[in-house]
Amino acid sequence: MSDEEIKSFKDLITEVQEKGICGKCGGCVSFCSAEELNALAIAEDGSPRFIDEERCLKCGICYLICPQIKALNNELKEQLGWKAPIGSYRKLTSARTTDREVRNACTDGGVVTSLLIYALNKNLIQGAIVSKKIGPFLRQPMLVTQPGELIDAAGSHFDKTLHLEEIGGKYSTYSPVIREIESIGTDFLKSVALVGTPCQIYSLRKMQLLNVIPADIITLTIGLFCMENFSFDENARIKLEKKLKIELKNVKKLNIKDDVIVTLEKGEIVHLPFEAVDEIARPACFACPDFANDFADISVGGLGSPDGYTTTVVRSSIGEKIYNGARQKKYIEELSYRNKEDLSIHKTEIMAKIVSFSRRKKERAKRRKKGTVNA
Repeated sequence: MSDEEIKSFKDLITEVQEKGICGKCGGCVSFCSAEELNALAIAEDGSPRFIDEERCLKCGICYLICPQIKALNNELKEQLGWKAPIGSYRKLTSARTTDREVRNACTDGGVVTSLLIYALNKNLIQGAIVSKKIGPFLRQPMLVTQPGELIDAAGSHFDKTLHLEEIGGKYSTYSPVIREIESIGTDFLKSVALVGTPCQIYSLRKMQLLNVIPADIITLTIGLFCMENFSFDENARIKLEKKLKIELKNVKKLNIKDDVIVTLEKGEIVHLPFEAVDEIARPACFACPDFANDFADISVGGLGSPDGYTTTVVRSSIGEKIYNGARQKKYIEELSYRNKEDLSIHKTEIMAKIVSFSRRKKERAKRRKKGTVNA
């Protein structure tokens, strides 16, 4: 490939930022060679920008690892043995934590937290990059190295003074965990887990494919099912409250399964169709085709499982090792069935829902690409 053919950050500006589909993951800043030369930085709104274009090496790394760019898609699918329609997998089940404290803190079945606690306790990982809840519509990334920190990060028992607190005039359920990977290279950690959305796992996998350091330190990925994340300002909040007839300050918990589930302070549960909240969804989400987190070691979500359980898709050998170990040591337990027929029916129902949502998101991404979906 000639220098003329290598695309750079300038092309990302044209193909991603100007089209309004930048996810603000920070990967292009954190891991491109230009970052070491201070060519790129994160702007106040979270988007990447040039701070000294002359320092840019124009190596093309930032372009290739952007989750909105599909240049390495075929290579990744071949490397990871991807199979239609939701990627390869070894096990599909509904499971939950056996730890009551974890169960009370988590949104669904607490499987992610218990898997990470098991992996830390058995020294299979030295840390984990997760998203900490500081409000129902606020998340922030953090690196944890102790089991107790995982429970704090997962819990919805956040300080009420942070309830719907604004960060730069914005609310966001999206947590830029990818930016945290850069710091682990200086923390003497050799094996770290990452919990992320499909776009984040996809970007990480491309970094690993290109041998971008320190992405190699991530040895376990747990991917969240994701239809969309939300990001909105104060004006959008006011409009949304009027439309839904709900005061967001009264929201205690936010969860997504077949629809958007809002739990209010007094215990009332409100179900909202995605279409009702699409106006506050992050624009980048409309361009993302991955719902089931196809490239993760383990994919998880609430879709298809009864309340209190996590739908768990074990995909890789490392994912299988950690899942089986956690189950054998009774960190987690699977949903029990009366007979094999009931088990088979349940798995079929789960798979049908995952495939349905995956196709729905892929179709939405196609429409967005054609310009028929507003973002």
